[in-house]
Amino acid sequence: MRKGLPFKGKTSPRTESHAEPRVGPPREGKEGEREGILTINPRGFGFVASLGSSGDDVFIGEDGIGGAMNGDRVTVRVRSRSGRGAEGEIVKIVSRGIRRVAGVLRRRGKSAWLEPDDSRIRGPITLADEIDAQGPEGNSGVDGDAAVVSITRYPMFAGETPLGKLEAVLGKPGELKVEVAKILAREQVEETHSPEAFAEADAFGKEVPVQMLEGRVDLTHLPLPTIDPEDARDHDDAVWVERTDGGGYTAWIAIADVSSYVRPGTKVDEESMARGCSIYLPDRAIPMLPRPLSSNLCSLLPDVVRLCLCAEVQLDAGGGVRDSRMIRGFMKSRAKLTYGGVARALGFTEEPPRQPQADEMREGLQVAYELSRLLRTKRMKRGALDFELPEPKVILDEKTGDLVDIQRRAQDEGTKKAYQLIEELMLLANEVVARWLTAKQVPTVFRIHAPPDEKKLLKFATMAEELGIEYDKETLREPKGLSALLKSFADHPSANVLNMLLLRSMKQATYDIGNIGHFGLASKAYLHFTSPIRRYPDLLVHRGVHKVVLGETIARDTDAVQALGEAAMKSSVAERRAMEIEREVVDLYRAILMRDKVGQRFEGSVTGVVGSGVFVALDSPFVDVLVRLDDLGGDQYELDDEGLRVVGKRSGDSVQLGDRVMLEITDVAILRRTVYGKRLGGPTGEGQQRRGPRGRGSLDKRVMGKGQQRDRPQRGARPDASRDNRKGSRDRINSKKRPK
Repeated sequence: MRKGLPFKGKTSPRTESHAEPRVGPPREGKEGEREGILTINPRGFGFVASLGSSGDDVFIGEDGIGGAMNGDRVTVRVRSRSGRGAEGEIVKIVSRGIRRVAGVLRRRGKSAWLEPDDSRIRGPITLADEIDAQGPEGNSGVDGDAAVVSITRYPMFAGETPLGKLEAVLGKPGELKVEVAKILAREQVEETHSPEAFAEADAFGKEVPVQMLEGRVDLTHLPLPTIDPEDARDHDDAVWVERTDGGGYTAWIAIADVSSYVRPGTKVDEESMARGCSIYLPDRAIPMLPRPLSSNLCSLLPDVVRLCLCAEVQLDAGGGVRDSRMIRGFMKSRAKLTYGGVARALGFTEEPPRQPQADEMREGLQVAYELSRLLRTKRMKRGALDFELPEPKVILDEKTGDLVDIQRRAQDEGTKKAYQLIEELMLLANEVVARWLTAKQVPTVFRIHAPPDEKKLLKFATMAEELGIEYDKETLREPKGLSALLKSFADHPSANVLNMLLLRSMKQATYDIGNIGHFGLASKAYLHFTSPIRRYPDLLVHRGVHKVVLGETIARDTDAVQALGEAAMKSSVAERRAMEIEREVVDLYRAILMRDKVGQRFEGSVTGVVGSGVFVALDSPFVDVLVRLDDLGGDQYELDDEGLRVVGKRSGDSVQLGDRVMLEITDVAILRRTVYGKRLGGPTGEGQQRRGPRGRGSLDKRVMGKGQQRDRPQRGARPDASRDNRKGSRDRINSKKRPK
């Protein structure tokens, strides 16, 4: 299990079961039975997340798990229902979910075993035979080494532990490279593609084969620059916008045509589906596609011919879509631009260095920006949610690759406008393609986002009320109401905390073949079309578009739809895994950065309140620190009923979300990815004045009257996506749990 993140680990709500996204068609068997993915809680119970979007998650008590393990695909029988949901037992293990396990190697005489790092995995894993305990190339490791084992025999009943074979000895626990390797091994991530998949990709050559241009529309007359961050690792979209004679616009959003290279039934396709998406680490990317495709043929590099699928959209003077068509084309990008270069060319900022090519394209870029403003205005007007949350940026030494610092990702306002230019055109393409395929009744994979969880929304509303922010409760059920509320506190001192709390009330955005719309974007039909180089669902969407444009038969039978739903489910699971990995690796870097700062003092803001303490995000470096209840000061602190603050039983002193806190670093646990601190004095600055009408006085009475010790995580926990941003910002996934 991942530990040590804000809202994760034994000290936060992330200790609770993380049910996989509920996507794909239901697999209903006998009455009361269904198929799904098992997620084990370290305390012994589990949840089975149904594969159907209509099914709820089934709680599995410890006595109902049998020989199943975390990540297994299982058949569960529902035994009862209550106010807490469905409860059941596992009746069949359909397929095993975990092959490799990372942990600590133990040797005692001739005996050897692995203690898994992930507390959700049943252990220890015994290396039963002498040959199983021998590592590759003679490196058998010593007691205490970090290691990876492959499971050779899975448990068949409750209480039985797995058997395994030593696969790799990584080194001493606590070292950065070792810990990253353990994370990747635990999550079953292969950094390199198989020789077969690489050979298939490499066989296309370095340039687009001439025969692949036949029957395609020539778009090489359009400039179609790519516009990406300075550190972008892939370039799979290019745009151009021109004004029409009637005062409207024509927009071309050209996307790398990955699906013409990645065909169903090939090894490349098999591995791409298994990976689901690319994974971005601070020092490298783990691509979904083999590098001959991801770094060359499917990257829209300047001045070379590339295959593309292009959405050509006709819009009126107000930014409304009048017509659209999908083009199977080939293109030649004129330039590889950056957000900073575009912002500088358009006069939005003086900070980034100039890009001569961006300056040359200034007139066309201005038209694109003009359209993006219209699109953004329309999107905000219909109620799309626009969250502003800081993201960490890991700074590495350019020569050595050593960790230097972790900062909030700075976003120059001018550069932000250039980013929004691309974001709006990507959102436009995704919506246009969703409507286009829907109108033609083509089965496809949608990006769906359900309305918020009402209980979590109530928690957010309670804090807004305490801060004196006015709102109409009834409007919070609709995107427009929430969007208006977001705007109303944009300049509030606690805006970041409110944004985060509202984001946590959002349900997870997932992939599904059933279209329920996208709440966060206030969109009736939305999908992912714009990044097939790094997301498998986009690849599936492209295949559908190709079939329609070519006039081929569209498979609508049950087997075809079920296969599409299965791919959607796997993509949601893979996306979640990638986000977990990226998040944990950043927290590992944070812990490594802070390990020589024990005893130093820092200031920050409270961003999380849990039953065992509070999380404080430091101003600099941008690191989350857990301050446990015992380290808050000379009092006994308890969590309040709303879960917004902790309160001292004797003094009435409280620490709540948004408070400014001065603290001292007391410990760093590398293996738990956790930095610990103790509070120095009371809250400082704005936090002291932000006690609303339901603040300290009434809270003391309620909490002290209860006399309860809240030592378990609270409901709600994990941010998820309200909007689908482009590169660098992924949807967040909501965690689920079963209260005891």
